[in-house]
Amino acid sequence: MVGEDDGALLAISDLHVRHADNRAVVEALRPESPRDWLLVAGDVGDTVAQVEWALDLLSRRFARVVWAPGNHELWTPPGDPVQLRGVARYQHLVDLCRRLGVLTPEDPYPVWRGPGGPALVAPLFLLYDHSWRPDGLDTPEAALAEAYRTGVVCTDEVLLHPDPYPSRAAWCADRVATTAARLAARDPALPTVLVNHFPLVREPTRVLRHPIFAQWCGTEATADWHRRFAAAAVVYGHLHIPRTTWHDGVRFEEVSVGYPREWKQRSRPPGVLRRILPAPEGTPPTAW
Repeated sequence: MVGEDDGALLAISDLHVRHADNRAVVEALRPESPRDWLLVAGDVGDTVAQVEWALDLLSRRFARVVWAPGNHELWTPPGDPVQLRGVARYQHLVDLCRRLGVLTPEDPYPVWRGPGGPALVAPLFLLYDHSWRPDGLDTPEAALAEAYRTGVVCTDEVLLHPDPYPSRAAWCADRVATTAARLAARDPALPTVLVNHFPLVREPTRVLRHPIFAQWCGTEATADWHRRFAAAAVVYGHLHIPRTTWHDGVRFEEVSVGYPREWKQRSRPPGVLRRILPAPEGTPPTAW
């Protein structure tokens, strides 16, 4: 149990509050200490109103909330009164977060100075570029064609618009380049906590029931970021497979709640926040 006056860096993702059962999960979330920070790694909801409801509630409970967008926030569903697309929709969500006091990838990276710190907390928005393809599919076009042939196609193909970029891959390339430059300019004396909706390395996607879906889960361009940017921990979601894995000695935390049909089959309650810092007891130290 975190001490009342110590605080902790906690994380969760994939709240999907359009589902009533998931809204109840969010309504039950509480900090253990008034100094707790909460990292929210995307897929809060499908509409702007859903995102606002959840982040407003959480921002009033936690000392600081840090948000990284998922693909669902970037959808433009037909029923959403806010019909902005692409970059305009993302900027609208950033402006919303700023009104709520929630930090975004467009804000200065905060430093966690509580137990386990100091560490630079970096919320990221990077997208994907179809570079995580099954063996034998040498191009993004071939991977996408195979997905359509097998019927395993991400809804992003219909609802996530890259405007004004020509493609989501082009938007991804720009986000990766600008974010890498920003991380490279950080104080090198500080380890980082990297927070992204999509995993930064491909290995966690190897357990997907449908491997073809990995093409919508990240990019090869970030394969070394946990080493390159001295990560003490990496936080992500998207896969709906909550677990801890290790890559090159760095702890990766998948912190999804997921859909009710998924979490109701698990033994772990969906409202249990994952502690990122201080690292759980027994966690080997990370050499950065």
